[in-house]
Amino acid sequence: MDYLDSITENQIELIKQYKTLVERAYNLRQTDAPLSDFSEYEAIKLLDKLNKLRYLYRDHQQTAV
Repeated sequence: MDYLDSITENQIELIKQYKTLVERAYNLRQTDAPLSDFSEYEAIKLLDKLNKLRYLYRDHQQTAV
């Protein structure tokens, strides 16, 4: 498997998880605020990982050119 393909697949999986956590946080906001906050915190951690992967992807593309 190519390095860029691996990064792309990982990004897709993290995006799915991120969307699920954000939706869960939104749905729980009215009924269970602490659990909503925890889901939001987990989503923020995933977003940080996504940003790192985007940086690696961009960095790899710039060096390939």
